[in-house]
Amino acid sequence: MESGQATQAASGMAPRLYHRAYEILAAQIGDGTLAPGMRLTESSVAEQFGISRAPARRALAELERNGFVTKSSGRGYSVQGAPSANKAVPKPATDEDMRLVSRPSWERIYGEVEDEVIGRISFANWRVNEAELARYYGVSRTVARDVIGRLQSRGLLRKDERSRWYAPALTPEHVGELYELRSILEPIALAKAVPHVPPSFLSQMRAHLEDAVANAEAIEGPVLDSLEEEMHVKLLGFCGNRTLMQAITLPQSLLIAHRFLYRWTPRLFKTEPFLPEHLEVVAHLDAGDAAKAAAALERHLKVSGGRALARVDVIRRDFRAESLPYLEQLDGS
Repeated sequence: MESGQATQAASGMAPRLYHRAYEILAAQIGDGTLAPGMRLTESSVAEQFGISRAPARRALAELERNGFVTKSSGRGYSVQGAPSANKAVPKPATDEDMRLVSRPSWERIYGEVEDEVIGRISFANWRVNEAELARYYGVSRTVARDVIGRLQSRGLLRKDERSRWYAPALTPEHVGELYELRSILEPIALAKAVPHVPPSFLSQMRAHLEDAVANAEAIEGPVLDSLEEEMHVKLLGFCGNRTLMQAITLPQSLLIAHRFLYRWTPRLFKTEPFLPEHLEVVAHLDAGDAAKAAAALERHLKVSGGRALARVDVIRRDFRAESLPYLEQLDGS
């Protein structure tokens, strides 16, 4: 494993924009697309990938550290070619990798900021500084404000008594409150959704769940994420009540946190317990029994809080967060 990747894996950090840019550039140097002697600058890398200068700067620093480039006598870096044989060269970039430039500015940094926040709320409350966020990523205050607004709309940020943004820690009390709300609101939404759910959607849900159960020991985080979203977002979305779905958004911030937890915690269960619980809900829906489906969903949510806390505990023990200027740990958390 290349040393930058090793450091990242050991620290438990989520994949970041700079690392994606690093891998693509390293692959292009390795296959000769970027020939020795060519020059790379922060601005050119930022423009190529549609990212800000902060991750572009880090990508270039990683390339230098691993022997792909050296600082030139003028501005920027000079390509040195593929490093020695003991350095792993990433796989060539795919078309999907290169599609970093087609999104609005806030979307280009949002995923990274969300991961940084989620990784930290496992063990503390954090204040988010809009000005520092803009400065760190080299974006406008408007873009930083859009990112913060998205975090707030997804239930990850709140305002304190002085109207400052903060991310509340996933304490047992907070997680318990969120799951209590979910166990009340989601069964109601499901009951309203039942008359409007297409049979083809239920068939698809069942097929996905049965395939996951059959491959339970090999299943990975992204699949678990998609199954959770299918049950708790897409299915409930058929309820047709926008106000109810907005009320569900806050407690469902845990679904967003789960994406990080599934990705960065070791497997805690041989078979993820929610799989048969989701299947029970779908079985009742297939049988046309909305009341039993809603009751099964409520039971599932009432037992899920403890499992979420078990994952949070792993993150609290093992996650090592680097210092970021736009995130300040609050005293007493």
